[in-house]
Amino acid sequence: MLITEILARNARLYRDDAALVERDPTTASRREISWSEFDRAANRLANALIRVGVTKGDRVGHLMMNCLEWLPAYFGILRTGAWAVPINFRFEAEVIRACVLLAEVKVLLFGPEFIERIEAVKQDLDSVIVEYLFLGPREACPAFARFYTDFISTADETEPRVPLQICDDAALYFTSGTTGQPKAVRLTHRNLEHACYVENQHHHQTRDDIFLCIPPLYHTGAKMHWFGSFIVGGRAVILKGVKPEWILQAVSEEQATIVWLLVPWAHDILIAWENREIDLRNYCLAQWRLMHIGAQPVPPSLIHAWKRVFPKQAYDTNYGLTESTGPGCVHLGVDNTNKIGAIGIPGFDWECRIVDAEDRELAEGETGELLVKGPGVMTEYYRDPEATAATLVDGWLRTGDVARRDTDGFIWLVDRTKDLIISGGENVSPVEIENFYMNHPSVQDIAVIGTPDKRLGELITAIVQLKPGAQVSTAELLTYAEPLPRYKRPRLIHFDRVPRNATGKIEKPKLRKKYGRLE
Repeated sequence: MLITEILARNARLYRDDAALVERDPTTASRREISWSEFDRAANRLANALIRVGVTKGDRVGHLMMNCLEWLPAYFGILRTGAWAVPINFRFEAEVIRACVLLAEVKVLLFGPEFIERIEAVKQDLDSVIVEYLFLGPREACPAFARFYTDFISTADETEPRVPLQICDDAALYFTSGTTGQPKAVRLTHRNLEHACYVENQHHHQTRDDIFLCIPPLYHTGAKMHWFGSFIVGGRAVILKGVKPEWILQAVSEEQATIVWLLVPWAHDILIAWENREIDLRNYCLAQWRLMHIGAQPVPPSLIHAWKRVFPKQAYDTNYGLTESTGPGCVHLGVDNTNKIGAIGIPGFDWECRIVDAEDRELAEGETGELLVKGPGVMTEYYRDPEATAATLVDGWLRTGDVARRDTDGFIWLVDRTKDLIISGGENVSPVEIENFYMNHPSVQDIAVIGTPDKRLGELITAIVQLKPGAQVSTAELLTYAEPLPRYKRPRLIHFDRVPRNATGKIEKPKLRKKYGRLE
């Protein structure tokens, strides 16, 4: 069933029940909409987009912070037959420009946080965009955009008659590769549908479950975890803020039963509890049945500590990629806490292989590349046939991760061949940072790696080889990175020789061994 049809069904069956709730602790505000309101809002946008010329196969960009309007807008785009193109809200102006031009976005929905970034590259964006739609305060709407509420106000509330098939293209999701340039992952309606079944099979959501959504919705992780509740008409609560007390208040007051956290947020909750900054007795948490984590390596020590504080909660971790339509191609399983540290077993309707460089199946305990196969595998990297051919082989998706399988069939990650750093749930390209620092007049060579951190998963760490006679302080090099987005700036600097092999490649395994590894 198309996810647009699931929404229509939920609106028929659960018409006046709350579907989405938005909580903003910074303003102490709360908003909610019912399933019927959700459905009608999606239809209004779809019909308004069709009215301005959006047709099946067009691309509609979606650049917004998490809010109550995010998901209705996403479903409205899908109902036109256009491809939804969610854009990472951390992307700087030039990356937004590259994404919009690659996708040839025809209409761009955006929030107030992105006005300056859009204005900085608007001259180029105008070559493809025919309509800018602004979702924010009316008084903040820039002159070049149409106010979203006005745009949809006179549109029909009935579902448009656009013929959609399960194998039709549905979305482009951007992910950064090792070069630092985002690749566009093309997903179909079948991919999205399968994500609903995978998540529900793994965590057994019912209509009575309430999912607390904290991570960004532009990412496949948060949305595809919500899909497990969506398919059965379960409510979602969108929380705008990640302080421990805000999370616990939301769980308590909204009676949330399922929460997907990133490692830093789980760590912050435990630290706040240990420091007596929060008192769990002040919250109603008995209904919270499942805490699960993904998007980055999960330190076993964190989960063991969590289980001591929340012994009655089930725990799960999920492994996935944007190219696999998000999490779930491998999952630990709530009954397998004896295997904490593993990413788990193949997910529902998924297959996994671990192979050597010649694609030969490896035996238990041997390390090789993890390949996955299932209905969630992407169609392609959009307009990048070379990268697609290197990643998709006979229906198998090369993850770029080195793994091993134990005697019980559980998969353990060993390393990431793609060399990305995952810090706070965000993928960071070392090459991008290395290229930036090579512009410094005193830097002769540099290698950027991730080093273990209990809160963020990994810290961005730079090993800097200075030019002979150069003298530069750590503080100066950290300050030099201020033009980079905050999440891409190094946290640690080490002055050392950068080892390279005979072909000129940096020998990062040596650096990881010297400067630390995940436990």
